[in-house]
Amino acid sequence: MGMTDPIADMLTRIRNGNKARFKSVNVYMSQMNLNIAKVLKASGYINTYDVVKDEKGHPMLKISLRYPDSKRAVITDIKRVSKPGRRVYVPADKIPKVLNGFGISILSTSRGVITDQEAREANVGGEILCKVW
Repeated sequence: MGMTDPIADMLTRIRNGNKARFKSVNVYMSQMNLNIAKVLKASGYINTYDVVKDEKGHPMLKISLRYPDSKRAVITDIKRVSKPGRRVYVPADKIPKVLNGFGISILSTSRGVITDQEAREANVGGEILCKVW
């Protein structure tokens, strides 16, 4: 049986790996997960991401987590907003700020998966996938 919400699975693996101080986590490969990883890397929340194969030969996304020092993590929290049972869409002028601009929202728009700041600059709305701070 397939997974209901692969994005929530990815975010949960990142959150749990971050709390356990793992150097990297493996998540299931999908185009959406890859695009979210690109946005997280561009925003400075993760170090790198690579496509690797698991023991059965399936592609996985290996995400290298980022820690500024031994006591803190770059990602304080990461939350899923839009879910399969309840999609959350916003127009360009109503995109909420996360922690008054200290965090980011990741949106799926007609221009691809981008941050809330890029969506405001491009004046496009879309589906809010998650919030990261």
